[in-house]
Amino acid sequence: MKVLIIGGGGMVGQKLARRLADLGALDGKPITGLTLADINDPAPVEAPFPVSCVTCDISDRASVDQIIASDVDMIYLLAAVVSAHAEEDFDFGYRINMYGTINVLDRARALGTRPRLVFTSSIAVFGGEVPQPYGDNSALNPQISYGTQKLIGELLVEDYSRKGFIDGRGFRLPTISVRPGAPNRAASGFMSSIFREPLQGVAANCPVDRDFPHFYLSPRQCVENLVRAAEIDEAAFGKRRCMTMPGRVWTIGQMIDAMTAVAGPEPARLITWEPQPEIAGILDGWRLDIRPEKAASLGMKADDSFEDNIRYFLEDDLPG
Repeated sequence: MKVLIIGGGGMVGQKLARRLADLGALDGKPITGLTLADINDPAPVEAPFPVSCVTCDISDRASVDQIIASDVDMIYLLAAVVSAHAEEDFDFGYRINMYGTINVLDRARALGTRPRLVFTSSIAVFGGEVPQPYGDNSALNPQISYGTQKLIGELLVEDYSRKGFIDGRGFRLPTISVRPGAPNRAASGFMSSIFREPLQGVAANCPVDRDFPHFYLSPRQCVENLVRAAEIDEAAFGKRRCMTMPGRVWTIGQMIDAMTAVAGPEPARLITWEPQPEIAGILDGWRLDIRPEKAASLGMKADDSFEDNIRYFLEDDLPG
């Protein structure tokens, strides 16, 4: 099996690549090659099979055609312009998140081999006047451009699958925390930075109060779910290919208490509490109660506790 990860230079893409290298197989088939593609050179990953790292601008169809080879079996489409960035730069967000997705799907269609494709969407597709809790049959009503772009991607994955061009499946990711590395331009970035930085002795700001609830998943469990996403038999999806990946709803206060339970009281003392007006409008639509029953029935899992999220970060990203 030959696997392509578009967005293979990002945090999730890199962790997924390392997990596939550890497994050596996907859906019961040995992996014979892995390609990591991103706008900048992805970091190489050691594996028992050939790994290539290439650059690609998914908004450029010719660039997409070069990286999606005729013998690819499995495509992960993870690349995206994240929430606050897509909201600030309307044209750029649509160029990458909508037209880029169309380019990837059209190239996959042109292969004529019906490759399997996993598309990562977002819980930003929810919102507006739709009553909570949000379940598998709730109307999707995004309130930011990023959510609209991801919803368009979901509809395209559904339609290309219905027409038999691809074997597609899409999963709305919860907010992934604790994310390692440098902050990105996601409005949810503080939901990692208030743990990541204090655990390394650095102050970080929280722009919401302790009672603010949100829907979370650890990077480690996200990757396990993405592996599972590629292995689900398509007949199990029925007439809906896109759904929400499992996560847990915790408040900021509960998460900070979990960090304290694992790492002691010192990190929490490094958190400041100053409002950030530039993201307040986005956050207003994020008080989410989500019930992802379908994905759970297909074998995907949430973390048992936010203490686990903290432990995973310490074990995977801050060794020693």
